[in-house]
Amino acid sequence: MVRLIGYFFGLGCILFLLVAAAAGIYLSVVSKDLPDYEVLAKYAPPVTTRIHAGNGALMKEYSRENRLFVPIQAIPDRVKAGFLSAEDKNFYNHPGVDVGGLMRAIAVNLQNIGSGRRFVGASTITQQVAKNFLLSSDQTFDRKIKEAILSFRIEQAYSKDKILELYLNEIYFGLNSYGIAGAALTYFDKSVNELTIAESAYLASLPKGPSNYNPFRHPEAAMTRRNWVIDRMVENGYVSQSDGDEAKKQPLGVVPPKSGPSLAASDFFAEEVRRQLIDQYGEKALYEGGLSVRTSFDPQLQLEARKALQDGLIDYDERRGYRGPVKHLATAQDWGPELAKIPALSDVPEWQLAIVLSVSDQAVDIGLQPGVDAAGKVAAERKRGTIAAADMRWAFRTGGKTAKSPSGVLEPGDVVFVQKTGGDDSSSYRLRQPPKVQGGLVAMDPHTGRVLAMVGGFSYAQSEFNRATQAKRQPGSSFKPFVYAAAMDNGYTPASVILDDPLQITLSNGQVWKPENYEGEGGGAHTLRFAIEHSRNLMTVRLASDMGMPLVAEYAERFGIYDRMNPVLAMSLGAGETTVLRMVSAYSVIANGGKQIKPTLIDRIQDRYGATIFKHEERVCEACNVSEWKNQDEPVIADNREQVLDPMTAYQVTSMMQGVVLRGTAAGKIKLNTDVAGKTGTTNDEKDAWFVGYTPSLVAGLYIGYDTPSSLGRGGTGGSLAAPIFNEFMQAATKDQPPQKFQVPAGMTMIAVNRATGMAAQQGDPNAIMEAFKPGTGPATSFQVIGGGDAAAQVAPEEILRTSPQANQAVTSGAGGLF
Repeated sequence: MVRLIGYFFGLGCILFLLVAAAAGIYLSVVSKDLPDYEVLAKYAPPVTTRIHAGNGALMKEYSRENRLFVPIQAIPDRVKAGFLSAEDKNFYNHPGVDVGGLMRAIAVNLQNIGSGRRFVGASTITQQVAKNFLLSSDQTFDRKIKEAILSFRIEQAYSKDKILELYLNEIYFGLNSYGIAGAALTYFDKSVNELTIAESAYLASLPKGPSNYNPFRHPEAAMTRRNWVIDRMVENGYVSQSDGDEAKKQPLGVVPPKSGPSLAASDFFAEEVRRQLIDQYGEKALYEGGLSVRTSFDPQLQLEARKALQDGLIDYDERRGYRGPVKHLATAQDWGPELAKIPALSDVPEWQLAIVLSVSDQAVDIGLQPGVDAAGKVAAERKRGTIAAADMRWAFRTGGKTAKSPSGVLEPGDVVFVQKTGGDDSSSYRLRQPPKVQGGLVAMDPHTGRVLAMVGGFSYAQSEFNRATQAKRQPGSSFKPFVYAAAMDNGYTPASVILDDPLQITLSNGQVWKPENYEGEGGGAHTLRFAIEHSRNLMTVRLASDMGMPLVAEYAERFGIYDRMNPVLAMSLGAGETTVLRMVSAYSVIANGGKQIKPTLIDRIQDRYGATIFKHEERVCEACNVSEWKNQDEPVIADNREQVLDPMTAYQVTSMMQGVVLRGTAAGKIKLNTDVAGKTGTTNDEKDAWFVGYTPSLVAGLYIGYDTPSSLGRGGTGGSLAAPIFNEFMQAATKDQPPQKFQVPAGMTMIAVNRATGMAAQQGDPNAIMEAFKPGTGPATSFQVIGGGDAAAQVAPEEILRTSPQANQAVTSGAGGLF
């Protein structure tokens, strides 16, 4: 018996040693393939880039994984308690693997064999960190062993708080949210430190199966799981019984998912910022780099700019009549689900889609588009409304015909846009239609180049093309101030006189170009002030010819209107193509007294760690950050901007453009309580209508026109179409500001001149005007006319009439409509 016992003992020892050796060899082999856990020290997950307005409000977010990194110190204890109770209650006590929890899981799984129940897991938070960061999700024995080994090593290398920080910032919560901070914003629109016990418990329930506990698709399962976590928090002593019971009474409180920017009307601006960030830093930095971008965006000015442009586009479009319904649906059955499928203009919240239910001679009965909840379910309620005949009278002109009542315009089943006309309780609506004509508007601080507002079209949902930055259009006569700026810098004065008689130029190919004034008016000789106020083409061409087009081209390039401008005479009338942003930037130089500016939509960019990697402001103030005041002078900000235009020239051009508003092509269209200057622009055949203008502190410019250039109709000028839009915007933008005056630079002399002759005015001259002259200049003592000889001889030499695609178009079409 003793020998037998010894035999079995020896055999057992040998087997034990063999198993131990095999296990050791296996663990050695497995350990060789383990990834380097030290990479956790350099953890830099994909983080959301956030775009903020100038006032700090969140405007837009860009990410592949909606994540915001937060350090463990910023996560409240109640939030940590929820996750520890749901995932790993012994986290702060085990060495990486919870042996006790593992034994309990094995026992439960043995009992559940054959029952059809899912096996329960026993992975600790450390093991989940090892799996999520370093391993795959394969359900294999090798992976579990590697996970355990890495967990022991991670616990030895990092503190418990660091491991929990990695876990809470990495895990997926559903709805494209990663990390606890991203989940708090996605589900509750709150920061982490604002989460309640109930909200913390719900978020802690999600890592087990986000889709299983989706609050919109499985609200009951979500509530049950949340309450289970609350019970565990009470059981583990993190929450009192009374607080736990109160938390379980709370609804889930999940907010519906948001789409689009957080700030109204910011779509075009945010998209332009996105493009610039990609150009400068690349897509990876934008979508994963966690940049914090502070823009120059002014939310209130943006709303006012959007409204002004939309009002102008709608007014023009409605004067051309009704083009027909968005779609036609059957009304015999429930029309709600089909109407809900039609996309509305999400960025024009004042408008709704509606279906025509019945039509009479006095009114139209409509059904409004029903809402759709986060789960995609169409609301059961069918709201109704009425369009009175008076609220759709503009649409009586349709398809070249004129109707006498609503029944001649609409029929049951037509899907149309409507806008409520009364208060919240009103059921009265006005018929609307998205305009076919488009436009772009930019507002800028002329002293810094900060773009404060940008509207790229009627609706971003209708068209994402940004007409303020991407559309290249002929500026027409809104370019002329730069021709006159070149003249003022080179010996001419506002009182210089130039001929306004007919002019023709014969090109080397035999073509004859006959520039004309708008509607053919003209004749005689007038001052340069008169020429710009009344936008005289003939006088501008003669002036450009007298100076030489290379000089004009140099000024256009200096102001950033064109990168390279062909020195052809047609270009002096704005025949080249540029953008609204470039034109507004160029006018800003005149408005600020000739200082070069860099237009920008971005004030500052910080990386994920808070370090500033870009700042637009380049001016220096050495004494602005002193620790205390010791009776020193106020600090002075050093202005290091380049002076690209004589300040006196800038004032002379400003003064002449004030005349455009008072007496010229914009007379009666601009009515502000502050000094304002500007210039109209209308291109050939009235294809584009422009106005660019400014006060001492704000520049704004816009154009309207069809995306495929075609005539706006006779009289579709910058003065009649664009100037009223500028006026509406500027009135809203300056309503709370005190009146401002354009400052005359020191050294200039104000002299009364005769408006017609440009010579010094006599005492009591009713035609006198005060004109600004630079030192050493003044009104002429005799009547002198530029271009007063033979008309054909006054034009530039043949070699400066080389045609570019834009100029060739202007030459062959006559350039007679530029105004």
